[in-house]
Amino acid sequence: MAEPAPRPKPAKRAARKRRGPSPQKLAADRRRRRALVEIVLERLGERYDHPTWSGPRLDVVSELVLTILAQNTADVNSFRAFSALRRRFLDWDALLAAPTDELEDVIRPGGLAPTKSRRIQHVLAEVHAAHLDWDLSFLGVAPLDEARDWLTSLPGIGRKTASIVLLFCFGRPTMPVDTHIYRVALRLGLIPPRTPLDRAHDLLEGALLPEETYAFHVEAIRHGRHTCRAPRPICGLCPLTDVCAYYVQVQRGRAPVAPVPKGYDPAATPSRYHDELLHGWAPPQAERRLVESPSTLGPK
Repeated sequence: MAEPAPRPKPAKRAARKRRGPSPQKLAADRRRRRALVEIVLERLGERYDHPTWSGPRLDVVSELVLTILAQNTADVNSFRAFSALRRRFLDWDALLAAPTDELEDVIRPGGLAPTKSRRIQHVLAEVHAAHLDWDLSFLGVAPLDEARDWLTSLPGIGRKTASIVLLFCFGRPTMPVDTHIYRVALRLGLIPPRTPLDRAHDLLEGALLPEETYAFHVEAIRHGRHTCRAPRPICGLCPLTDVCAYYVQVQRGRAPVAPVPKGYDPAATPSRYHDELLHGWAPPQAERRLVESPSTLGPK
């Protein structure tokens, strides 16, 4: 008797592609994010005096170099390194021509000097090859995406550094997201947990009107430094607890919070000079000499 033919194996079901949020869900998230941003701007603006961009504090190349020095180091140290660099080198040509180990010694107070000295000279070499006169004013008039892409094409320059240059030198509506802004946005619920940094830039820029970008950046940084601190925020001083996702967890006993320091007023905390230079608060009149022409470094 012939053996029965083997049954054909059932065809495997095609794996379902994981779908992202629906268009309706994305639209609802955008509306919620926008409504929350409006509240944040209103309340933090009242606390921090509604900051407005009042023009560049440095030429573009200086802003670029200062921002590189500010990467992964304390403000006071990066500003010390920037000041030492300006004293040592007459202009950008002299800095570019200097031995790398000399530049490394000059900026050592800023930390990570071996990496930053090479990065600064690599960036300056690229800038000089494209613009012999060191004039990067085209970044203020080029389409925003093109200006940002040009900056991020430079070695070691990412989205945050490019955004700092465009916002602080030209007042362009591009949102630098540093650790303070990311923390504040995450706790408020403006960005989801584990949001990649580039995505955080996109979400926040998408929630802001162009004329709101500078104010939100400055207010969120100040709030992150003085109230919404890491690792424990001082929620007792925050004007946003009624709209804050993190504070919901605080009330449930699931998130840590710091007590209010006696006599502490975050709005009255004086800004440091490096903050003023990097984040747009007007420096003392005596320090106006730091604003130099595009190719000159030395003090007046």
